Amino acid sequence: MAKYFKDKRKINPGKNLTQINEPKNFHDRIEIGPTNLAFDEWAEDGLELPNLQKMREYRWKRLHQYILQREYGGLLVFDPLNIRYATDSTNMQIWNMHNPFRAVLICADGHMVIWDYKNSPFLSTFNPLVKEQRFGADLFYFARGDKANIAADRFSNEVRILLDEHSGGSKRLAVDKILVNGLRSLEAQGFQIFEGEELTEKARSIKGKDEIKAMRCASIACENSVYLMEDFARKNVPYGNTSEDDIWAVLHAENVKRGGEWIETRLLASGPRTNPWFQECGPRITRNNEIIAFDTDLVGSYGICIDISRTWWIGDENPRPDMLYAMQHAHEHIMTNMEMLKPGVSMEDLTHNSHTLDKQYQKGKYGVLMHGVGLCDEWPAIKYPDGFVKGAYDYPLEEGMALCVEVLVSPEGGDFSIKLEDQVLITENGYENLTKYPFDPRLMGSA
Repeated sequence: MAKYFKDKRKINPGKNLTQINEPKNFHDRIEIGPTNLAFDEWAEDGLELPNLQKMREYRWKRLHQYILQREYGGLLVFDPLNIRYATDSTNMQIWNMHNPFRAVLICADGHMVIWDYKNSPFLSTFNPLVKEQRFGADLFYFARGDKANIAADRFSNEVRILLDEHSGGSKRLAVDKILVNGLRSLEAQGFQIFEGEELTEKARSIKGKDEIKAMRCASIACENSVYLMEDFARKNVPYGNTSEDDIWAVLHAENVKRGGEWIETRLLASGPRTNPWFQECGPRITRNNEIIAFDTDLVGSYGICIDISRTWWIGDENPRPDMLYAMQHAHEHIMTNMEMLKPGVSMEDLTHNSHTLDKQYQKGKYGVLMHGVGLCDEWPAIKYPDGFVKGAYDYPLEEGMALCVEVLVSPEGGDFSIKLEDQVLITENGYENLTKYPFDPRLMGSA
């Protein structure tokens, strides 16, 4: 029988929730959001929901604060996740990632303008912090053909006029992921371009109170979805007609049912396909008495990323001793590294004081020890000692950061891998592990 988060942990099931920003049955709202299923699960767990207006204001203030600190005239963003952070609005997010038609400009006085798809300016009007809706930021070749430079010139001229009006004519402009024609047009307007991604990653790294509430909700929604995926796998894999894709499809479906948005990867593999890691799920029929490992990389409720990993043994036989050892070693790795987390600890110290994997696992180890998380995988990326670059992450941890602590134990030349990952919050005096999903007791040797 499937066990859900709500079956394992109660905070205050009798609590009267008053934090929902709109009636549950008001399904005509413009902004996408959680479903009744998600609300019901959160209510049963007694969770306090985020105040979305306060969350939006917090994010806007963070960006504005960083613009002023760096003495920029404004911040111009094209990355859909930076646009989501600034405005909490979405529009065909995956399509937008490879056809950049949206942009947001935040001026030094806080005035915020969005360029959106021509027929959908209404998609951000729910947020009063967005002062203007325009169109014309689609500078990519498919949309503009051989005259994309004309569109870029027109767009850059709009930016110049806006900064003349709202930033005192400052020519210091931070920009993220802009196309070449857009960059050249802005430079032709006399702008000095700075790295906008540095600003947005730093701003996004410290979560406000309502972002943390949203992350707690998204975490439960994700874990409840994973429980259903595990239940499906354990019931169906032994029959020998269930593919990796069949299993992964359950997570996708349950994420959407709770108002989640997409999954960034297809990182689920079974049996020998787990080694080497990064073989994404496919049509392989999973077999009884094999390992299944996965990494959620899930953009869930409220657009919050929940990035956790687990490895399961499914079968009527016992896993091999080398699998048990690898699982226990992996668990020791992330739990030992987690104990270092608290405000003030330098990112460099996290690298050099981390748990050391056995020699047989070194070649196949993961690319990072831990990384930031918010709307997606975010700054910082804490490397292993052999991947450390002096000065790349010369910063301390701060309260409000969220990190994913992970490990890949992949025996060199082996036929399996163990992938584990928990999502944690840096608190005033240490950390809180937001991930409650259990580790497979059979692989841990406890069942």
